[in-house]
Amino acid sequence: MASVTELAPASPAPAPPTADRVKAALAVVVTVVLWASAFVAIRAVGHTLSPAPLALVRLAVAAAALTALLLARHRRLPRRPASASALGLIAAYGVLWLTGYTVVLNAAERHVDAGTAALLINLAPLLVAFGAGLFLGEGFPRTLIAGSLVALAGIAVIGMGSSGRGDWIGVVLCLLAAVLYAAGVLIQKVTLRSVDGATVTWLGCVIGTAVLLPWTPQLIGELSAASTGTILGAVYLGLFPTAIGFSTWAYALHRMDAGRLSATTYAVPAVSVLLSWVLLSEIPTGYGLVGGAICLAGVAISRYRPRSRR
Repeated sequence: MASVTELAPASPAPAPPTADRVKAALAVVVTVVLWASAFVAIRAVGHTLSPAPLALVRLAVAAAALTALLLARHRRLPRRPASASALGLIAAYGVLWLTGYTVVLNAAERHVDAGTAALLINLAPLLVAFGAGLFLGEGFPRTLIAGSLVALAGIAVIGMGSSGRGDWIGVVLCLLAAVLYAAGVLIQKVTLRSVDGATVTWLGCVIGTAVLLPWTPQLIGELSAASTGTILGAVYLGLFPTAIGFSTWAYALHRMDAGRLSATTYAVPAVSVLLSWVLLSEIPTGYGLVGGAICLAGVAISRYRPRSRR
């Protein structure tokens, strides 16, 4: 885990060029859409594959895809981080976020409905905002806090339209997933000060896969009985929301404050509602449409910067 020194506030970095800001914004959009699609894919395959095996195949596919991409681009794999502390931070990021969060989320959705899960897990961006203010020196911008609260209200409205019921185990799992999510983002932000995003994402997926290897026999048994659609859905989770989504996230996180970037993920439930409408023919409720609009408004508020600060 990171030491107190590593989590100390860093000196403010100069504003990135306009081209970098545009690329970072595009990376955020790609991340939000792909992460929103993950909820649709998990809903489609989660009844066949257990939480840990589903996480294993997802991370294994992501690790294989990123390995092939790095070899194709550089003809070699990235070197191991020079410092032991950097490697330890990457391991913590991989175990807490890529492995722990994924498994806990898969398990939570077996106990609570999607609306409740979205409400509870999306406490994570608010935790990131406060954690970044306390440990990373990003402060507490008023627009960020106000936008986060507005977005949380929108998620609560989406949850009001859910007809499912949950139990206390699911609630606890969702809250644990939110904590793992927030811890992973903060640790990753510190790691990106000394290691490039591609290496962090690749090593995180490799380490996460290694942690889940004990569930390989169970995964093989479940895949043998799974349909082709289920297998393709699991592969999709590894290639797109994980390999691509976490890579674009790392690219944006290296160039943006952790708090402001995490606030953009409040749009994930709203986009997920729209994707479910288009791909699964699940007509959203009035609560879903209104809540989605409120979420997007909250993201817009959190991203606003007064002209003087720009």
